[in-house]
Amino acid sequence: MEYSFIGLSHGLPKVNDNMYWKVLVSAPYMQSVIDEFRPFFKENNIEIIIPAVKERLEEADLLNLIEDIDGVICGDDRFTAKVFHKAKKLKVLAKWGTGVDSIDKVEAQKLGISVFNTPNAFTDPVADSVLAYILSFSRKVPWSTVAMRQGEWRKKPCISLKECVLGVIGVGNIGTAVIKRALSFGMKILGNDVKKIRPFGVEMVSKLNLLKKSDYISINCDLNPTSFHLIGEKEFALMKPTACIINTARGPIIEEKSLISALRQKKIAGAGLDVFEDEPLSKNSPLRKMDNCLLAPHNANSSPAAWAYVHQNTLNNLLKGLKSGRKA
Repeated sequence: MEYSFIGLSHGLPKVNDNMYWKVLVSAPYMQSVIDEFRPFFKENNIEIIIPAVKERLEEADLLNLIEDIDGVICGDDRFTAKVFHKAKKLKVLAKWGTGVDSIDKVEAQKLGISVFNTPNAFTDPVADSVLAYILSFSRKVPWSTVAMRQGEWRKKPCISLKECVLGVIGVGNIGTAVIKRALSFGMKILGNDVKKIRPFGVEMVSKLNLLKKSDYISINCDLNPTSFHLIGEKEFALMKPTACIINTARGPIIEEKSLISALRQKKIAGAGLDVFEDEPLSKNSPLRKMDNCLLAPHNANSSPAAWAYVHQNTLNNLLKGLKSGRKA
């Protein structure tokens, strides 16, 4: 990977190391609007380093950049123990967004490096996206549009959401928002969560029963060691052949090879995917060619208002962590 660097050092006092901080900005969403926030960095004596990032920085990329960095505004970069041990000056990771599954939080805590995120940042746009997938499958809008453009006049069989059961795996902030939207359409809701909760309008069931009974299954749990490949060959075998699965959480929660096999063999009817095991999704992925698969490039968080809030909160978190310093 090639690196391009953009700094504010020309306007910063560099009398000694305590006078300014060096910050790596690797979050693509922040990079795209960096000019808007240059006054903030200059006012707070922060020199910014901006590497070229396609989707995220891997461990090897970070090892080449991190040694003299005080803070990072990161995306889904791979902050491993090896990276942290080379980051002798690192005080804070300010994650742009919510998910921190790509960060070794245990090692960061051992070394006194603060890790901040913005909880509940994208609940509404992600929940909207889940319903968009469900409605697309139930009302066949994408397929009807393609057929009409090809000159066909053929009425495709559809179904009302009131006739359907939605299973939500992970009834946290986003899962709850999905449920509220689905209830307004009259759907019956089944829920499954590691915590013992009883949300309004939801029948909490085992994962097995949820998979067997649901017409639509929405993945809304965190990615962690217990949810890695939570849905695989055995789980797809339990689902209805008419069921659709929707993942707007994290790609590795679904075992992608098993999903491709289930779609090919018509063990399930469809999949709506915003996230993938490896991102960006390979141009050669079979998923790109499947008519029963709706795809998006990890874009369910798209919302100007949500992004603006996360930009500001991330900067606040960065400054707080820089001023607090390393705790070890």
